[in-house]
Amino acid sequence: MSGTLTIVGTPIGNLGDFSPRAVEALEAADFIAAEDTRVTLRLLNHFGIKKPLVSYYEHNKRERGELICARIEAGESCALVSDAGMPAISDPGEELVAQCAARGIPVLAVPGPSAVVTALALSGLPTGRFTFEGFLSMNKKSRREHLASLREERRTMVFYEAPHKLPATLRDLLEALGDRRVALARELTKVHEEVIRTTLSEAALRYADGGARGEFVLVVEGAAEQEAPENVSLEEAARAASELARREGIPLSQAARRIAAMTGLRKSEIYQALTRQEE
Repeated sequence: MSGTLTIVGTPIGNLGDFSPRAVEALEAADFIAAEDTRVTLRLLNHFGIKKPLVSYYEHNKRERGELICARIEAGESCALVSDAGMPAISDPGEELVAQCAARGIPVLAVPGPSAVVTALALSGLPTGRFTFEGFLSMNKKSRREHLASLREERRTMVFYEAPHKLPATLRDLLEALGDRRVALARELTKVHEEVIRTTLSEAALRYADGGARGEFVLVVEGAAEQEAPENVSLEEAARAASELARREGIPLSQAARRIAAMTGLRKSEIYQALTRQEE
């Protein structure tokens, strides 16, 4: 009879946030799959738990995932943990959950702390609708395209960032999105927890010379809703999209989408008119 995979949320800083149910889940597991076994061993020692550990991280997740699934199918139960926070959220555990789901292996969850929702709740920005964007790519082209796709995003946006990359990320966000409100949440639930509520321009200036410490969660204000101009013809919208594409070096389809959002006209109609003009 198949066992189960239980994903167990771990503290993002304060061990007091580890729930009694989470302790029970680790105690009940036959083995624990951990992103960094050294980090997880400290957690287990703190709560007096002794269980076999299997390393499961980004660079071995496919091969190790197969082995973990095979053990579960043979009747063992596995608890999956990350170094901090909820497994499978911006975490290699995403693939293990997908593998189990594809093989019909039961997957359970013991909810725990999450830096995403903690930072969002502390940000002072709208929380009704938001989008989690994780870490921005280090590849310049991918990074630029990712940020360009968010220019008209009206939902609050949440990003993860390491301290040594924070200055460049703040500059890139300011350049791509314009000056927006932002909350920088640092060292959440730890002794030096700090939430700085400011603007992207002020944040970029503050950290221009580096000096950031601790892991950051950036919560950025979404784009303001723009009123559609009155009596804009399809031809005028197409010309505006053409000018936008040339000015910013973006694809015609992306320019049509942005002009459609501003005018209330259909993207498909603008794009068709636009391609006729370009012929």
